[in-house]
Amino acid sequence: MSSLRVLIVEDSVMVRRRLADAFAEDPAFTVVGEAGDGVRALELCQSLRPDVVTMDLMLPGMNGVEVTRRIMTHCPTPIVVFSGMENRTMGLYLLDALTAGAVDAVEKPTRFVSSEWAEELLSRVKLAARAPSAQVPEHLKPEPVWPMFPPRVVAIGASTGGPAAVRSILQQLSPDFPLPILLVMHLSEKFETSMVDWLSKNAAFPIRHAVDGEPLPPVGRPQLVMARANRHLVLRDGRLWLTADAERHSSRPSVDVLFESIAREVGSRAIACLLTGMGRDGAEGLQALRRAGAMTLAQDESSSVVFGMPLEAIRLGAARHVLTLQDIPAWLDGFARRRPKAGQA
Repeated sequence: MSSLRVLIVEDSVMVRRRLADAFAEDPAFTVVGEAGDGVRALELCQSLRPDVVTMDLMLPGMNGVEVTRRIMTHCPTPIVVFSGMENRTMGLYLLDALTAGAVDAVEKPTRFVSSEWAEELLSRVKLAARAPSAQVPEHLKPEPVWPMFPPRVVAIGASTGGPAAVRSILQQLSPDFPLPILLVMHLSEKFETSMVDWLSKNAAFPIRHAVDGEPLPPVGRPQLVMARANRHLVLRDGRLWLTADAERHSSRPSVDVLFESIAREVGSRAIACLLTGMGRDGAEGLQALRRAGAMTLAQDESSSVVFGMPLEAIRLGAARHVLTLQDIPAWLDGFARRRPKAGQA
């Protein structure tokens, strides 16, 4: 199998050297070019056509967000960005890069490239460059039915590519969206506050973190409530709880944990949506929701940054509908407003 061709974009010569050395330790990679600024990065990306780009967001001249945007316009290539998370502004900046098309983000080491950091980097670059994809088997394609009303809550799970996907959905939901939305994304503690601020700029209703023990927000007062970093979000006895229970799929918070709690608590009155992400977190939870009679949606391959989590759910037969990201907001709005017909439960 041929090695993955990497373009390193970093203004520090020392850091570039350390990154190149890290890639050289793994025969799965070949560094085909290095750039110290955004203009050179664009030139090399177009001439070398690498399989993946690693890029610092803080570049001289053209910043990393703009470089990402132009690469995705002129020579679309998977990009993993580096950024320090020392303040909220940098967190927002990083989210802008993910929206512009970057596949994943890795926190930049403060002093040196440790072996642990290098191992994580190589693993995530491999995943970014070779995002899993597959055709949905015909017999697992979902049927367009949902007999139970009225809905009580929307639950959304996402990972890699999730910030931009959630942002896109929120931009299209109206201020009178009737249901509370519970959201789990795989975020670090340094990232979560910036995420709330960033999403708030794109939503017509409040975005906030969950508070341990608070009641499930009522119907008619739209808001998005996010899980906290390193805490599972659980719905139990009509309240939201933040727990430190064991990780699921190496994740806390876990989409599965939220979805399964909603299946037990709300059952058929839930709407759940599993978005882009690596791995399989959320697939079993979505299956539990479908078995409970809930409306279950999965993002399709064409609009997913990484088709891992949605694909695993589809393979289990957990999704009633497989939709493009562009179609999801209208479907959520339509299902959220459905009410029983005469004679229905």
